[in-house]
Amino acid sequence: MTTPRTISVTGASGYIASHIIEQLLKEGYGVRGTVRRTASAYPWLTALKGAAERLELFSADLLEAGSFERALSGCDTLLHTASPYVINVNDPEHDLLAPALEGTRNVLSACQRAGTIRRVVLTSSIAAVTDEPDSRHTFTEADWNSRSSLGRNPYHYAKTMAERAAWEFMEREKPGFSLVVLNPTLVTGPSLGPGVNTTNGILRDILTGVYPGIMDMNWGFVDVRDTAAAHILAMNTPEARGRYLCSSGELTMHEVVDLLRQNGYSGYRLPKIDLSSKAGTALMKMLSYTQPKDTGTFIRTHIGRAIHISNEKIRRDLKMTFMPPEKSILDAVGDMISQGHLADKKS
Repeated sequence: MTTPRTISVTGASGYIASHIIEQLLKEGYGVRGTVRRTASAYPWLTALKGAAERLELFSADLLEAGSFERALSGCDTLLHTASPYVINVNDPEHDLLAPALEGTRNVLSACQRAGTIRRVVLTSSIAAVTDEPDSRHTFTEADWNSRSSLGRNPYHYAKTMAERAAWEFMEREKPGFSLVVLNPTLVTGPSLGPGVNTTNGILRDILTGVYPGIMDMNWGFVDVRDTAAAHILAMNTPEARGRYLCSSGELTMHEVVDLLRQNGYSGYRLPKIDLSSKAGTALMKMLSYTQPKDTGTFIRTHIGRAIHISNEKIRRDLKMTFMPPEKSILDAVGDMISQGHLADKKS
């Protein structure tokens, strides 16, 4: 009987990583995951089918050099998903940039020391591609976010700097492994863990009256299950090279609200006022200054602009297929209701 390959996954308790681990276990792989606390703190991982036999969890810290060695031992692939995803923080340099940037360097250095790693798949973000949609441009893997800073969309800045650091490491060190990067758009869909990820939080806010009206804004969406599958395809496709935008398609806020209303969610506090006109956009820009700093910045750099994203490369190179964003959104909302994150008001 052939011993299954063992794959290392950082940030194992995270929204995307949990789905990656579920799919790896289902396909027969062994998994060594890194987490912040003891294994008993993550029952949704230890309860996965195959986890008792083929999942090991190790405590590790992105800012602690040397803490990843045990999780990498005997592995030929690392899927590096660990990085904070929050919009508003008190100290962007400490809370976002340091763990994203130094964590990436520490993990890649650990892979180099391990000597057995042959491929690293890094979870980056559309945030490293742009922080300001351009209605006249379709974004591809050639685009890089050059506008963010600690003062302007710091989450986007942290993701950009972390990915650049990874590519700089590869160029400088020329290690014995290849690097493939995935840049997902807003990741939605059901959660294996108990929390609400940032994208699903946006959907919850739309349903619970947080938004005063329907803004002139659109988003690229991708399902968490597809995102996990893309990591495994990137891991197993020898020809995979460079970056891959991971997106199913774009929907406007109008389309998201209409989707929810048409599928039985009209009993929730969905926004009704149409603020997608030029006057509405101007009003929302003014109101954005009443929001937390980084939320306000995000609104001002995204409202009134439409983002267009090409997924041609990932479909061609990795033979990736995507479920429609509408299904992913509805699955996410249904999951939040079933987990108690949303009251059940569906008609």
